[in-house]
Amino acid sequence: MEALMDRSVVAEIVSHFKALTSIVPLRTIGSEDEYEHAVSVLNQLLDAGAANEKHPLADLANTLGALIGEYEAGHDATPGADPVDVLRLLMEQHHLSQSDLPEVGTQGVVSEILNGKRNLNIRQVRALSDRFQVPASVFL
Repeated sequence: MEALMDRSVVAEIVSHFKALTSIVPLRTIGSEDEYEHAVSVLNQLLDAGAANEKHPLADLANTLGALIGEYEAGHDATPGADPVDVLRLLMEQHHLSQSDLPEVGTQGVVSEILNGKRNLNIRQVRALSDRFQVPASVFL
């Protein structure tokens, strides 16, 4: 059986979490205003360097991106294509191989994404959106 956390540790976590969530909305998005705020915060995180997977805030940006994606999935009136199918189509149209997408990762990473073994993260979605000049939502 695992040991329970000390009350002082829990109090410290609560304090830090409250401070973080006063800036970054780490909760289910329930309205268009909350969605717009979350997107704005995500863009600020990405502009601050969190688009780089090695950045200390990369996981925070990915988490916020997932919350945004959940909201978009539940509020998109038109169902979209599978993100992998979209990527395959764009690669075909632009005559690209897996190694031609360094912004996504190595050829092995691209292969795992195309084979459904790995999902695109928010940094990769943004990079593909910029490269192909399409809305990021097509990859979510």
